[in-house]
Amino acid sequence: MSQSTPPAAADALPPPILRDVPAPAKINLFLHVVGRRADGYHLLQTVFRFVGLADTLHFRRRDDGVIRRVTPIPGVPEATCLTVNAALALRRATGCRLGVDIEVEKRIPAGGGLGGGSSDAASVLLALNRLWGTGLGRAELQRIALPLGADVPVFVFGQNAFAEGVGEALRAVRLAPQWYVVIQPNAHVPTEAAFRAQELTRDTNPVKISDFPGSVARHSSAAGEEKVQDNVVGPRASDGAATQALGLPEYSFLGSFGKNDLEPVVFSRFPMVALARLVATQALRRSGGDTRSTVRMSGSGACLFVECASEAQALALEAEIAATMRQSNSAKDAIRAVTVCQGLDGHPLQHWAA
Repeated sequence: MSQSTPPAAADALPPPILRDVPAPAKINLFLHVVGRRADGYHLLQTVFRFVGLADTLHFRRRDDGVIRRVTPIPGVPEATCLTVNAALALRRATGCRLGVDIEVEKRIPAGGGLGGGSSDAASVLLALNRLWGTGLGRAELQRIALPLGADVPVFVFGQNAFAEGVGEALRAVRLAPQWYVVIQPNAHVPTEAAFRAQELTRDTNPVKISDFPGSVARHSSAAGEEKVQDNVVGPRASDGAATQALGLPEYSFLGSFGKNDLEPVVFSRFPMVALARLVATQALRRSGGDTRSTVRMSGSGACLFVECASEAQALALEAEIAATMRQSNSAKDAIRAVTVCQGLDGHPLQHWAA
């Protein structure tokens, strides 16, 4: 049981119903596989950005200790659902004896590399920490989150972040305002299929925050010289301050910085994803948007995204892709859905934990 604040007494608990709790999607602006541990886990570097596409969760506290997901989710049995597992993990860590009914309104596509299940799990931890009165801090919630999945901690962290290791080393980054066109191919990519591939590149050279485009973090040395410092970072995982308040450099990834090392594997093994990228790339050229924009895959796929400098550019690209789908059966077969969403400055629940 955690040594932090003990569970609140029943008469001190908040009302038993908590509704409209958001669980936003994430996009990996780049994803580098830089090594592999002896236990088989891959060492990664990535920048996570939260976006406006989100699931919505509703909670009803139970006094009988039962934890259940009351919403059917196709292909996700309740026994293996991250939302249920997150609630169980929080209860094990705190000794809380309460239960909960969890409703999930899914909008984030499964198997898309957008972190939908991980985001749901993080929102469960943050919401039940309130609803059950368990009183854990952010760092404690992140420790509970990591065994649930490599992407879960960043959603608890609450800020756009540069992540390293297996997802546990998080550093806040401030990202320029951007819009995103998210393309969902007509394919489901199991994460294991991408990471277990023999042909996966696992030795990409590591990058530093000072390598990021758009801004350079500079500090004066004792001798009065201006020098670029490696890994000049914002708050660590235990800090909850908003990035804007810290005066962090603002980075823009509009363009071709970095890559997604999983793309060659996924494009070769899942032809619908490769075709969707081709359709989106051709539409991007015709749409007249920023010439620096590229089509990139998020996470292990299958979803693709294009970063745009304005909502108008994003909507123009969405319209061009839709027109292509009306004119081409192959494009229509390759792409299931296209969504325009705004990049967020931070997680909408970032102030729910300290």
